Amino acid sequence: MKTALTIAGSDCSGGAGIQADLKTMLANGVYGMSAITALTAQNTTGVAAIMNVTPEFLGQQLDCIFTDIFPDAVKIGMVSDKDLIRMIAGKLRQYQPNHVVVDPVMVATSGARLIADDAVEVLQQELFPLATVLTPNIPEAEVLWGERIASKEDMEKAAGEIGRKYGCGVLLKGGHSINDANDLLYKDGELTWFDGKRIDNPNTHGTGCTLSSAIASNLAKGCGLSESVRLAKEYISGALADMLDLGRGSGPMNHGYALK
Repeated sequence: MKTALTIAGSDCSGGAGIQADLKTMLANGVYGMSAITALTAQNTTGVAAIMNVTPEFLGQQLDCIFTDIFPDAVKIGMVSDKDLIRMIAGKLRQYQPNHVVVDPVMVATSGARLIADDAVEVLQQELFPLATVLTPNIPEAEVLWGERIASKEDMEKAAGEIGRKYGCGVLLKGGHSINDANDLLYKDGELTWFDGKRIDNPNTHGTGCTLSSAIASNLAKGCGLSESVRLAKEYISGALADMLDLGRGSGPMNHGYALK
């Protein structure tokens, strides 16, 4: 059985973060492991509190994983502290996993910044150059590119420039507001569009975490990057189309829809 590791924050309500990641990995046929960067008190209506782990403890988690069950792919999600980012980058350089998917969780769908400016700088300098692929949404790509993205052409320019700058693949997620559910992959100088299925479901909590974990799962199984993205988008469409409806806010999707 292939293995995947998520390095991310915990979502006690189960829809995002490591909980979503582990469900996604199991649903996509790989053995999931987790190194927790932070505990969050949150639910479908919002985040009430965040408590980061210490860099030393995060390092111990990573050492225990890499020296025993070495992951075939790594997914990195919410890391809001620069010292934690440096610890992750150091361990990735030490152990050199084959595939690293970085979901740069910097800006919420609502537009709220989730990470300090100094941490963004460390993220860019230390972590992005180690990535196989970055998976920013439009607001995050605007931070990385430094300009507003308002069209399909802007997405193509931004993805190309970000990818060339950090020497990695970039999956720029379109989102409904700019280009429906269509995503753009930049890899080795080539641009590939992935058309998404527009699903009228208001419960989208954890979609970014789920997509990046599904990509990591497919990379772990030996799929190429384009195929990993295509399969991940199919999976997330199925999870959304199941129309699970839990909680008072933007609820989670059904990660185990295919188990019925």
